[in-house]
Amino acid sequence: MLLCVDSDAASREATAETLRDAGFTVAEAATIAAAREHVDDDLDALVTEQSLPDGTGLELVRDVRETVPDTPCFLFTDLPIEEIDTAAFGDIVVEYVPKDAPEARADLLDLVEHAVAFRSQTAYPLPENEEARLAALERYAVEPEALGESFDRLTEIATELFGVDAAAVGLIDAHEQRFLACHGISLDPMDREDTVCTYALLDDGVTVIEDVQADPRFDENEGLQAANIRFYASSLLQTPEGEAVGTFCIYDDAPREFSTRDRELLELLGAEAMDQLTLRRDRRETEVADE
Repeated sequence: MLLCVDSDAASREATAETLRDAGFTVAEAATIAAAREHVDDDLDALVTEQSLPDGTGLELVRDVRETVPDTPCFLFTDLPIEEIDTAAFGDIVVEYVPKDAPEARADLLDLVEHAVAFRSQTAYPLPENEEARLAALERYAVEPEALGESFDRLTEIATELFGVDAAAVGLIDAHEQRFLACHGISLDPMDREDTVCTYALLDDGVTVIEDVQADPRFDENEGLQAANIRFYASSLLQTPEGEAVGTFCIYDDAPREFSTRDRELLELLGAEAMDQLTLRRDRRETEVADE
């Protein structure tokens, strides 16, 4: 569903009609208060005027992103961009489309179609198979804590094997990473944009970052700095069908190299963790089928 917000009824209806003609389901609202009623996980994109009776479009964008962080958002507005106080909203990613541009609604439609297809406004990159990956995760994310002790042993082995400070096993859903086991470090669920592991989903096999603080993707990540994480390596937890649902990762407080053999061993640990998740899934599905 798309949400079109504009206090000018004629303008809102024309924009909504353009989007509906392209096959989208569109909800309409004239105010921020009315728009909030439509903000949930089914929201695919927001198109909003900047000037609204009860606030600004950027205020609405901020509210939407707090609920559904990866929602593509568009300011479709009469206001020139230089008159919009974008600095007050920090690093919010939003596309500006002036209403008075030639073929403005056609341009808006092109941008919306691309953003919905690729989620290109997220604060973190998404794998091309994100929808399939999340669908696969649903089969493995039920009561994974039942494997906590097994994963605790694996993470302890990893810290000794590689001589690092910490190791963890985590599953990555649409918006956050949840850790099933940690050794040498305590990690609460983290927003995906704050984790290194969300970038590992884009790689095949093992990801190695020899100096996290020298990587421009993480140079403003206060969480990693507070934890003094300098070295990172991870192996994907991949289902038998090839979908990555999480990572087996290790951390250290100093930059270091990681050999080919180290990569092979970390990949084995990731495979073992995934095998245990798969066995747990199979047992659970068999029990359900027998009921």
